[in-house]
Amino acid sequence: MDMKKFILLITVMTVLASCGSKDRGELVGVKGKKWHPEKPYGMQLIPGGSFIMGKADDDLAGVHDAPAKTVTVRAFYMDETEITNSEYRQFVNWVRDSIVRMKLAVLADEVGLVPEDGGIGEYAFKDADTANMSVYEKYMFENYTGLGPTGYEGRKINHDVDLIFDTAEYPDEYYTEVMDTMYLPLEESYNGQRTWDVKKFKFQFNYMDIQEAARNRSVKRKDVILKEEIEIYPDTTVWIRDFAYSYNEPMHNDYFWHDAYSEYPVVGVTWQQAKAFCEWRTINKNSYQKSKRGSAMVNRFRLPSEAEWEYAARGGLQAATYPWGGPYTKSDRGCFMANFKPVRGDYAADQALYTVEAKSYEPNDYNLYNMAGNVSEWVNASYDASSYAYISTINPSVNDRDNKRKIVRGGSWKDVAYFLQVSSRDYEYADSARSYIGFRTVQDYMGTQVTKNSNNK
Repeated sequence: MDMKKFILLITVMTVLASCGSKDRGELVGVKGKKWHPEKPYGMQLIPGGSFIMGKADDDLAGVHDAPAKTVTVRAFYMDETEITNSEYRQFVNWVRDSIVRMKLAVLADEVGLVPEDGGIGEYAFKDADTANMSVYEKYMFENYTGLGPTGYEGRKINHDVDLIFDTAEYPDEYYTEVMDTMYLPLEESYNGQRTWDVKKFKFQFNYMDIQEAARNRSVKRKDVILKEEIEIYPDTTVWIRDFAYSYNEPMHNDYFWHDAYSEYPVVGVTWQQAKAFCEWRTINKNSYQKSKRGSAMVNRFRLPSEAEWEYAARGGLQAATYPWGGPYTKSDRGCFMANFKPVRGDYAADQALYTVEAKSYEPNDYNLYNMAGNVSEWVNASYDASSYAYISTINPSVNDRDNKRKIVRGGSWKDVAYFLQVSSRDYEYADSARSYIGFRTVQDYMGTQVTKNSNNK
């Protein structure tokens, strides 16, 4: 090729490469969609910043467990209140309905019924009719559906038809057969009432152990994607088991189920159940975002780290004993500032016998309610008496999968004032449920510019 032809070829290639381009050949970067932060419903933005974490030196016993240490945390959102019975019931009902719909779809598939047949056929898998599938959906259906132990993995259940719970309105015998398997057997029922067999309602989710993946570069990606299956109903028997020789049957019977307690904090949930709730909340929100084409996926909801919890509980007050400051548990009008056991044996001295509604008492300066008292709260941390000695000073977090002792913070309705202090630490085993432990969730803030000392909002 002579020099003239070579120069002509380069010129043509340059013109073609620049046609239709708006960057004028400059390095302008890839332009993504504009990002507009959206505060999650019911949450408050906690600005990042530093604080002195741990006990003051005058607490001779506590300082060995939580010596003072200056740490910094990044900005995050936190629930204004503890997760309520009503909110947790939304999770329970979602799991219950999904499992029932799956069983209906499986039976419809086995007996060969489709929506046009009516009855249980209306609950058939949505892919029973492939005519309305997109090219991508059809490809995924043909190549990946059913690759699992049940053969129904990847099948889409039908959420468009309402479930029927009134036995008088069951559409056919197949529907009746499925629903019958979800209740306790007749011999375990009484007074003519059949209740759900709560052990059949389990939530399955996958998550990646990013910490392990980062530490072990040779591990395969599939080996750090973990699967869990958790029973999701709260253990209502905690109201009886936690207190021997005490009559608490009304709380066992009504606390989680009755609308009178809808706005009270959920209790009787284990640390694993609290984590499962976080995973479901993420899935639920992102399913909605996906339905709005073009909407960005949200960061996952999770339990707070121990440092995040204490930082948020302090509400921006350095060296405060309680979320409202302190060192007293009464206001200047003589009213108790939280729900706890202020006098030995006198649970009602603070105007509350058990828990109170999640939005009770005055919030702290971050507008968070009941960061002290009402119910203790699970955090995403394992208990180690010496952890403050070796934790990082930036976003400190200690959560060992093999250590089943998980931190609870904030004290509860049955605790004395010491456990309400923002720096007090306590723990419970991850598989334990208690009548005085609940939780709230957090979500990472997208970006790092929001700090306590900044004017950015």
